[in-house]
Amino acid sequence: MKLLFMGTPDFAVPCLKALIDAGHEIVGVFTQPDKPVGRKQILTPPPVKQMAIENGLIVYQPNSVRTDEAISLMRDLAPDCVVVVAYGKIIPAEMLKIAPLGFVNVHGSLLPKYRGAAPIQWAVIDGEEVTGITTMQMDEGLDTGDMLEQVSTKIGENETAGELFDRLSVMGAELIVSTLKKLEEGSITPVKQDDSKSNYAKIISKEMAKIDFSKSADEIFNLIRGFNPWPVAYTIIDSKRLKVFAAEKIGKIGGKPGEVFSVDGGLSVCFGDGNGLKFTDVQLEGAKRMSASDLLKGRAIEVGTVIGE
Repeated sequence: MKLLFMGTPDFAVPCLKALIDAGHEIVGVFTQPDKPVGRKQILTPPPVKQMAIENGLIVYQPNSVRTDEAISLMRDLAPDCVVVVAYGKIIPAEMLKIAPLGFVNVHGSLLPKYRGAAPIQWAVIDGEEVTGITTMQMDEGLDTGDMLEQVSTKIGENETAGELFDRLSVMGAELIVSTLKKLEEGSITPVKQDDSKSNYAKIISKEMAKIDFSKSADEIFNLIRGFNPWPVAYTIIDSKRLKVFAAEKIGKIGGKPGEVFSVDGGLSVCFGDGNGLKFTDVQLEGAKRMSASDLLKGRAIEVGTVIGE
C-alpha cells in the first residue's frame, strides 16, 4: 500500500518502523519542524524524522498543514492511506479527503475514553487499571472518528506513564499493521464511538505537578506515576523544589497533611485521608537525582516537619 506517515515523538517511531518492515511503500513522512532542545537550545530533529532519514524516506516539515501548499503536496504524493501517530497538529477537513482509504490514527487509549492530547498520562493519574490502543478513521472532530480495532492491556500497580508509553507504542505498531491489512482487504467494519462514554485528556502542564497534601495518598501516588518522566511531581522543602519520581504506599498513619512521620529508608509523609506515602526517588533543586535515603544522609529533615508550604 502507498502510505504517507504523519508523526513526531518517540511514541510514533515503532509504528513507522513496523510499516517499513511490513513492506508498505512510504511515499513521504510529515513531521513537526526541528526544535531547540536543552539548556544550550540545540536545534534537534524529532525522533520520527531521525527514523525516516535512517531508512531513506523523504521528510516534510511544514509549519502548518492548513496551507494550500501542504494540501497540494499531499495530493501530489497520492497516498492510498495516511497513517497519523501523535503528529501534534489538527488535520484540516480538506486534507482528510485526499486518500482513498482515509486517514488512520493510532491513539493511546481505549476510545471513546481519553480523547485528546495526553491519554496515557491521565489513565495513570486517574488510577485506571486497564488501557490500550485504538486505531480509528479520522474525521473533523478530536479523536471522534469511527473505531477500527482495539487492543487492551493492564496497567501495572507501580507502572509509570513513561513505562506505559513505551509498552503502548509497541502495541500500536503491531495494531496499525493489522488494521491496514484488514482495511486493504475490506474485512474491517468501522464502529461509531459512544460519545456519552467519552472524556477528555487535557494537555499536561508543569503547574499541575505540585503535590497537594490535602488529597488522598492514592491520588498522589497515581499523580507521581502519571507525571514520570515529565513534568515530575514536586513539593517544596525549605523553599527548594523537591521532585518526586517514585513513592511507596504505607497505609493509615494519622498526622496532618504534609507532616513528615518517618525518615527511615525514605521520606514518609502524611496525606489528607490519613494515609502515608514514602518518597523513594527524588531530586532536590540544585542537586542530582538520588534515592530519598541518600538525600536524608546529607540533609536532615526532622520528623514532625510539615513540607509543601
